[in-house]
Amino acid sequence: MTERTYTVQGMTCEHCVASVSEEVGDVAGVSTVDVDLPSGKVLVRGEGFADDAVRAAVDEAGYEVVG
Repeated sequence: MTERTYTVQGMTCEHCVASVSEEVGDVAGVSTVDVDLPSGKVLVRGEGFADDAVRAAVDEAGYEVVG
């Protein structure tokens, strides 16, 4: 099981959390997505998912991975 944490900029509400969770959750290899709104941290767990694919999914949701 791979576990990575991303910092996402621009999330301000529960709708933001839902959008990011849905897009990242659709990435091949992702099994769970946990979003912490106050910190902007997104914890992604799964097997064989690509960082680029997670970043693209966050972008598709309208936000940006920073750092």
